[in-house]
Amino acid sequence: QVQLAESGGGLVQPGGSLRLSCTASEYIFENFAIAWFRQARENERDGISCISPNNGLTYYADSVKGRFTISRDNAKRTVYLEMNNLKPEDPAVYFCAADMVLRGASCFPNRYGQDYWGKGTQVTVSS
Repeated sequence: QVQLAESGGGLVQPGGSLRLSCTASEYIFENFAIAWFRQARENERDGISCISPNNGLTYYADSVKGRFTISRDNAKRTVYLEMNNLKPEDPAVYFCAADMVLRGASCFPNRYGQDYWGKGTQVTVSS
């Protein structure tokens, strides 16, 4: 059974926008913080954003703050990552992941602390 599935990657010009989606199983969506990570070739997998399940608290890494927005659609069990003003340093495989957090707690995208991972979706920024 697929627990997490990403979609929405693709090719976009510098300055453009993309919206990534991460659809989760009901159990994960209701109990886990959902995070987005990205991994460029030969680089580490970096956590860039996350959203808590109950209170909607969010976190953004400095590299994406002000350009990316994370949100949840409870009816669709989907977390979105709206990416605007994409830059040449943004291309990577983007992964969503799930981390069980205490009710009411904030989240932090620690790549060693995730319980589930999606397979990733490629984002390319090129003119």
